[in-house]
Formats: sequence, structure tokens, C-alpha cells
Amino acid sequence: MESLLKKTALANIGGNFTMQAVQGVRKITDVLAGNLSIILFLFLWEIASRLDWVPRTFISPPSEVLSTLWDLLLTGVLFKHIRVSFVRSFSGFLLAAVIAVPLGFLLGGWFRLFERILTPVLRLFTEINPFSLFPVFILIFGIGEVAKIAMLFWVCLWPILLNTITGIKNVDSLLVKSARSMGVTGQTLFFKVILPAASPNIFHGLRTSCGVAFFMLIAAEMIGASSGLGWLVFNAQNNYQISKLFATTVTISALGLSLNYLFGEVEERYLSWKEKTPEY
Repeated sequence: MESLLKKTALANIGGNFTMQAVQGVRKITDVLAGNLSIILFLFLWEIASRLDWVPRTFISPPSEVLSTLWDLLLTGVLFKHIRVSFVRSFSGFLLAAVIAVPLGFLLGGWFRLFERILTPVLRLFTEINPFSLFPVFILIFGIGEVAKIAMLFWVCLWPILLNTITGIKNVDSLLVKSARSMGVTGQTLFFKVILPAASPNIFHGLRTSCGVAFFMLIAAEMIGASSGLGWLVFNAQNNYQISKLFATTVTISALGLSLNYLFGEVEERYLSWKEKTPEY
């Protein structure tokens, strides 16, 4: 009897181990299949560089880029510049969010007439190419940290403001009337009904501004800076350090994708009730 139980237990353990192994292989296969185009691109890039199909003086192979990236990580140089860039971008983004969200609630909710008057001007500010304003910010604020944060504040302000206004204006009036009919008023109405209903639009504005802030900062750091990822790219270009240039560019892309993924996870967690847009 004991031997039979032992055999049964061993069989169950073996079956569970086999199932876990199959699931692990399946997950690896799914990841490889989902990123097949990237793997193929990197493979062709490596082969083209190694066989001199493309000039290595201008395009470093991925293996060399990864080696340079690893050296930058080990020496701590990359972390230093990432920290500087994040402090700058977060400062401009946070300042814009603190001002734009309350202002959007006021214009979209309580001052509709004022909002209608200002909308054409706000749209105009949104369409202005921020790169064309670089000389203006440098003239007013100089080339220090204030100028960079002011640039980031400018580009982040409009997406958050306009999306907040849109979110408030699109709150279902029937939803508000139903809440009021049940005695919900004041702060409770705002935090329980209006704010959740407008949250998807507000979040969309924050997500857009976060991406814009980070990539705008890279451009700003190429002008009048001595640190940051943008300066690192500019310095590598001036010193003809091609592998370092590509390694920094890869880092910027990875950070941008990470920020987008982080916002997606936050949205999935806190706005799970929102109707999802079908993906194709």
C-alpha cells in the first residue's frame, strides 16, 4: 500500500513538473514569436555591420552597442545622466499637472463661457512647435535649469489642460442628475461622480504629456547643458563615439517604452472599469 502511494505521489510530482516545463516553454515561445521582427532586425543589423554591408564608422553592430551600454552601466555614468534627465522632466511635468488639472476643472465645469472664449487660443498654443520657442525660453530664462523646466512645463501644460476640459465637458449630465436626485452634492458629487467620469481623459492627457516631457527634454539637453541623456547623445556625436551614441539612443527608447508601459499598468489597475478600445 505504501509503495503504491509513493508511486502515485511521484507520478503526480512528475506530472506537475512536466506541466510546468511545458507552460514555461510555451511562454518562451510566445515571447519569441511576439518579438520575432525585433530579433530578425537585430540579427540582420549585426550581419550587415560585420560583413561591411553598411559602414561601421557610422553604424555600430548591436553587439558593440550592448558592450558599450554595459560599460556605461558598470561605471555609473549612465545612471548619473538618467537621474539628471528624470529630475528635470519630472519637475516640468509635475508643475504642469498641478496647474493644468485644477484649471481644466474650472474652465470645463464652472466657467464654460470663459472656456469657449479661450479655446481657440489654447488650440493655437498647442499647435506651436516647441522647438521654435527654444530661443524665446533661452532669452528669457537663460540656458540653466530654469529654462529647461520652463520648456517642459510649456509642452506638458496643453495636453493635460485640454484633455481635462474635454473630460469634464463630456461627463454624462444624466449621471450627475441621477446622483443629485439621490442627495449626492458638493464634494461627494465631485469625488464620487465627476472625477471618476473625467478620469480617462485626464489620464490620457497625463500619459501624453509624460512622453512628450521626456523626449522634449532630450532635445533641450542638447542645447546649453552639461549633463543628461540629451547631452550624452550630443557629446558622443561631437566626439564621434558612434557606439556610445547608439547605446544612449537605445537607453532613451527603452526608458520611453518603460514609461508608456508603466502608465498602461496604472491605467489598467485604476481605470479597469473603462471600456477598452479593440486592438487590431
